[in-house]
Amino acid sequence: MKFRVLAVALLALAAGSASPAAVPVQAAASHGIPVQVDGRTADRYPEGIAWDPTRQAFLIGSLATGRISVVGRDGVPHPFGVAPGVSTFGLHVDAVRNRVLVTYADIGNGERSSDATLYKQSGVAIYNLRTGRLERRVDLNTPRLNPAGGRHGVNDLAIDAVGNAYVTDPSGDAIYRITPAGTASVLVRDARLQSDTIGPNGIVWHPGGYLLVVRYDVGTLFRISLRGELSTTGLTSALVGGDGLALQRDGRLIAITNKLGAAGVEQATVLSSRDNYRTAQVRSVEPWPVSGPTTAAITPYGTYVLSGRIDVLIAGGWSDQFTIRRMGVS
Repeated sequence: MKFRVLAVALLALAAGSASPAAVPVQAAASHGIPVQVDGRTADRYPEGIAWDPTRQAFLIGSLATGRISVVGRDGVPHPFGVAPGVSTFGLHVDAVRNRVLVTYADIGNGERSSDATLYKQSGVAIYNLRTGRLERRVDLNTPRLNPAGGRHGVNDLAIDAVGNAYVTDPSGDAIYRITPAGTASVLVRDARLQSDTIGPNGIVWHPGGYLLVVRYDVGTLFRISLRGELSTTGLTSALVGGDGLALQRDGRLIAITNKLGAAGVEQATVLSSRDNYRTAQVRSVEPWPVSGPTTAAITPYGTYVLSGRIDVLIAGGWSDQFTIRRMGVS
């Protein structure tokens, strides 16, 4: 998501290809990982998180430097690859195809932000999962994809069963699709996705053959078919400040909401559906005890939520701390 001051409103939201060899990291013990992992990172303000089953560890990004880190049960970050851009956001581990996909953009919070890249840099980087090598960048702010121009900065992504990636842009009105070969196109462009502040944010692929996307500012949850047909699920205010989405194996949807850039509530909401998310119902709400939650990762040990101290950044402070905490803990 994006976080930047425009007028009086506080709005939430390229390196080379050399990269290190395989990234060693302490594996999780057989009994899992702690209820809460507290850590510090020189890269600061991680917004996105993913579970890496090959390392039994988390991957996190960075608003400040754009670098990616591997974090195990001890909370100590280890470098993974080079920074693909000014800031990094959503991450997805595609273990079947031995790759990691990461969104990168410049929304004004990074150390290397400049007039040349601010709300212009917007794309997806693809890494080799085993080695951390950057294999490809896919630019999602081109005249072909965005003929009207404007501000752009992608945020989150999801992967379908055959390896296509689907990417949100909170500054735009489109959802992009990237094929496994790296060809980008617009899946859907719709005025209902457009926002003056923060639009489409979290996204997940449902094995039923469709996407679920939350619009941050008003909390609308959309269902999008692979033909680009967009419909609402009837939920709005329940998900105001809707940032990250995660889909559990039982089909329940986890929505992480915050108040970083909208009048949301810091909580984890569990939703379900009896009709393939043509409609959706709230099943439970868990107030979040750590400020500034952004998104969640499904692991064999439970669903873990990231708080990267972005609230401190927005308030004008400084922090190198982050917390990864499991849901369902009293």
